[in-house]
Amino acid sequence: MVKRGKFWVTVAAIAVMGVLGGCANNSASGSSDNWNTIVKQAKKEGKVVSVGMPDTWANWIETWNDLKSQYSIAHTDTDMSSAQELQKFKSAGKTSSSPDIGDIGLNVAPTAVKENLLTAYKTKYWKDIPSWAKDKKGYYSAGYTGSIVFVTDTKNVKASDAPKSWSQLASGKYKVAIGDVSTEAQAQYSVLAAAYANGGSESNLTPGLNYFEKIQKQNRLSTVDTTIQNLQKGEIQVAVMWDFNALNYAHQIGSKRFKITVPSDGTIRSGYTEVINKNAAHPYAAKLARAYILSDKGQINLAKGYARPIRTNVKLPASVKSKLLPSSDYKKVYHVKNNTKWNQETLKLGQEWKTKVLGAN
Repeated sequence: MVKRGKFWVTVAAIAVMGVLGGCANNSASGSSDNWNTIVKQAKKEGKVVSVGMPDTWANWIETWNDLKSQYSIAHTDTDMSSAQELQKFKSAGKTSSSPDIGDIGLNVAPTAVKENLLTAYKTKYWKDIPSWAKDKKGYYSAGYTGSIVFVTDTKNVKASDAPKSWSQLASGKYKVAIGDVSTEAQAQYSVLAAAYANGGSESNLTPGLNYFEKIQKQNRLSTVDTTIQNLQKGEIQVAVMWDFNALNYAHQIGSKRFKITVPSDGTIRSGYTEVINKNAAHPYAAKLARAYILSDKGQINLAKGYARPIRTNVKLPASVKSKLLPSSDYKKVYHVKNNTKWNQETLKLGQEWKTKVLGAN
């Protein structure tokens, strides 16, 4: 699967009509569409085409099924990375085959806005979304978040030795895997989280690079990719990854085997944003989909897939809430303040990683 929680950086979002209603005149592009018009036209279109939103990712299948049963809107998806999604928006142009909606990392969303690829639409839930997770004009807004955590395989490392902080991770005896920093955003956010915990930010990644340089010099930095297959085979001792990946993988393999911890001295939280293609073949269905994703039911659907909803005022059923780590575990969380700056830094990070970290020995 292309979308493994790695945002991929290669370029410089119980709802029935009554719950979703009230979205009228919320289009930031100045559209006069009201909610009744959106629903009517979306039903007429009868279809929504997504990219990078496969059934098995973040439980999207339940949202697509809801749109089908409640609004008679069929769905198809082609799994892609964030960069591939934006390239598809560009290459398809304004044709009957143009995708309608995609799910991209917040770090590349400013690029999509700058390149004029998106349609703005705020929905009635706009005020529920924190400022760090949305564009002021409504071109993008995150539907769910991810935070960097540690995953310890207790078949390889004693549970009592599982790191609970970056400080403990640095002094451990086990190998640490974070993935490919040159191409994978999950790995890049891991570097940022380490930087933040050691006094850095998206504008100063040096503390993070220095941190992993020390681990490399100890011969503890593993080059094994942080996939579910490698975890299952026992090829990873401690991995650094998104919490929703960690929880999902642990559930599939056997949750008792893995210990998942949020670093107490700092983690990074970012998210995915559901963006509407400016040239969407089914623009009303795309707007309806975004509104549904941000509704209470849409947010609960995402939580069922281990993704933490962006709207904190949604009451999750106990059975769903238990799928996520307790909010109290996230003691020190950093949000990227400047995604444009962060995107610029990631373009340089791959080479810096190879030179400073991998070349440390």
